[in-house]
Amino acid sequence: MEVRIYYEDTDAAGVVYHANYLKYLERARTEYFRDRGLLVSELAAAGHVFPVVRMEVDFRFPARLDDLLSIVTSTTHSSGSSFSLRQQIFRTSDNRLLVKALVKLACVSPDLKARRIPAEVRKIVESEASMGPYDGSRTGSQHRADCSAGEKAVSGQGNEA
Repeated sequence: MEVRIYYEDTDAAGVVYHANYLKYLERARTEYFRDRGLLVSELAAAGHVFPVVRMEVDFRFPARLDDLLSIVTSTTHSSGSSFSLRQQIFRTSDNRLLVKALVKLACVSPDLKARRIPAEVRKIVESEASMGPYDGSRTGSQHRADCSAGEKAVSGQGNEA
């Protein structure tokens, strides 16, 4: 997924305000499922909500006004009622890794009680987790080739982890 940085995204220093990266990561997770034929709204209507229960974020370099960012999302781990995603934000002009995050999502009912991950979601996260996460050892073009062969990250460029 790509995101353009606008003036409203920046802070007084002219760089992207740190909390905005969390919004970009959230959008990329939604698109991750959409690209695989699942709509978050339909999953929620069926009683499966996926709140973030843990997040580790490393802010490596800042994005600035008018940068175009590319966000890569891949599954790293799955269990009965939770799964983890690795997300990386790259600046497309130079493929520099700006932000990397490890995000754990739980599956809960609308009343916030733990539930097993539904079969259609489990199939995706388990098959992609078994391929191993994008670790940065491949170039952006190699990663995109891997994605089309099955890893299927939302979008991505870069050769850094």
